[in-house]
Amino acid sequence: MFQDITLQELLEQQKQGNQTIIDVRSPSEYNETTIPGSINIPVFTDEERAEVGTLYTQESKEAAKERGLEIMSAKLPDFMKQFKEIDTPKTVFCWRGGMRSKTAATLLDLMGLNVSRLHGGIRAYRQWVVGELEKEDFPPDLIVLNGNTGTGKTKLLHHLAEKGYPMIDLEGIAGHRGSIFGHIGLEPKIQKEFESQLVQNMHQLYDVPFVLIEGESKRVGKDTIPEFFFNKKEQSTQLFINLPAQQRVENILEDYQPWDYPDQFMEAFDRIRKRIHTPIAKQIEADLNAARYRSVIQLLLEYYYDPRYEHATKKYPDENTETIQADDMDDAAAQIETQLAAMYPDQVKSV
Repeated sequence: MFQDITLQELLEQQKQGNQTIIDVRSPSEYNETTIPGSINIPVFTDEERAEVGTLYTQESKEAAKERGLEIMSAKLPDFMKQFKEIDTPKTVFCWRGGMRSKTAATLLDLMGLNVSRLHGGIRAYRQWVVGELEKEDFPPDLIVLNGNTGTGKTKLLHHLAEKGYPMIDLEGIAGHRGSIFGHIGLEPKIQKEFESQLVQNMHQLYDVPFVLIEGESKRVGKDTIPEFFFNKKEQSTQLFINLPAQQRVENILEDYQPWDYPDQFMEAFDRIRKRIHTPIAKQIEADLNAARYRSVIQLLLEYYYDPRYEHATKKYPDENTETIQADDMDDAAAQIETQLAAMYPDQVKSV
């Protein structure tokens, strides 16, 4: 017989790295929000879930259960095969720890596969996330990588993370780069998913001395940074990174690859056109139509992003800021490491 486990037990097992978490809800539910690190092996497709739900509301609970079992029986061999390919302990969950996860766990148990079920489902996880945010508690210092658009701050974060430095990629968990063009080529996350990913990151980094993040506004795309985290970021040490303009242009072209999304770039530009001096705006539009993207980026930096950024950064007191004047990305990363070693001489040695 399968066993129910609590969310705290699951989080501890996940932290130890010896647990596979399986979301058995439909693909659309999974894509909207899930427990970070889980995989999706659905009991029902989106269409099957809709069919069973209609039977439940229009006929009866029994009719819905019978149809659900018919659907599940037909796909059982493939369902079992997917679980057999997982060689770690397994935990399944659905929305409330109800029929879908119970059915999956029961059938797997009958077939000799040991699984546990998350008590309360993803709803219990969501309640935990909300509770963690309400605590407004995250002890590590925040070291904020700031700099003009195109400085490669996200790339620097990941470069430093590969060397063992703790970081939280706010843009990565939002699925958005934080600019008017930031959604292009990405899949933005809803607020619930953003919060889940943020809390999971905070939970894993609670005991480290500092965490690197990127300078962001209150909103990253459509997602809002929790008030306490944003305020902590604003009061933290800001490392302002300066790179040559040409390096910034190349960084943006590499990151955004506008030639793959010409219509989306034009649509995004239309939303800021009125904020740019008319002759420059007309030149940017002409360059977009002619696929002269290097010129587009240069003009946007000079006449839109850089002036806005210069205004926004004046709010930070001098005692909270350090400037890193770098020749290229490697130089910037090396100088950040030197700065961290000076700030945390004992801790950085063990990072």
